[in-house]
Amino acid sequence: MAMSDGIEAAEAAAPAARRTRVSGMDRALQILDHLYETGAPAGGYAIAKAIGAPLSTTYVVIDELVERSLLVRRPDGNVWLGPRLYHYGLVYARSLDFLSEASHVMHALCRTVEESVQICGRDNDNMVVLSMADGPGHFRVSSEVGTRVPLNWTASGRLLVGHLPEAERIAIFRRSAKASPTRKAQTDPKTLAELAAKALEERLSIQISETDFMVSCVASPICDASGACVATISIVLPEHKVVANRAFYADAVRAASETIERNLGWRDHGG
Repeated sequence: MAMSDGIEAAEAAAPAARRTRVSGMDRALQILDHLYETGAPAGGYAIAKAIGAPLSTTYVVIDELVERSLLVRRPDGNVWLGPRLYHYGLVYARSLDFLSEASHVMHALCRTVEESVQICGRDNDNMVVLSMADGPGHFRVSSEVGTRVPLNWTASGRLLVGHLPEAERIAIFRRSAKASPTRKAQTDPKTLAELAAKALEERLSIQISETDFMVSCVASPICDASGACVATISIVLPEHKVVANRAFYADAVRAASETIERNLGWRDHGG
């Protein structure tokens, strides 16, 4: 009877222990997500306030993450993402056949058009730059790998949701659309949903000065075998070049996206 009672007590305690571990893991992920989303180092107090966690708990979790090199503590006391995450990311990137193939085509397109080229994906309600090749000229874009912006600000952002049902597209833009720095980005959810579907159908999306003044983006979708847009390839260049030679850049970026799809087996070789 005593042994039975002991087993029952242990079994009752196990779920509580698991919950504690899960809770600690959740707090760690909340801290990492907060730093990732804000893109800047922060102190324990600011992090605790942002994620709604007790200050004492936040400090304990931060210390554990620092000990494991998942975070680094800076001279000013703030913490930032650590080198262990970088090494994990490198291994993950090497395992992505898609990104490897897309990067080859991205660099080839960069040489052809002599402008900066990006591979972009979707991160919930944002577009994120996955890979980038800088153009050879003096023109430089403000975004870099890891940059996240609202979907409605970019040509790529519209394409990334273009395959979704209309109601879902509208819902996404209703909660995520924001005014851009130039105030030129469309914010009406229904209009954005229509533009997204049309852009995917035409395999081309162009934005001019919607995010940055005098900067344009010409993008084409990279669609998997089911037709879902999993990423985009885009040319980022000065506005006047798109106006002067729209067809050249449109044809080049479409051809690049089709090459990626074909090489990955997502498109018929004759298509």
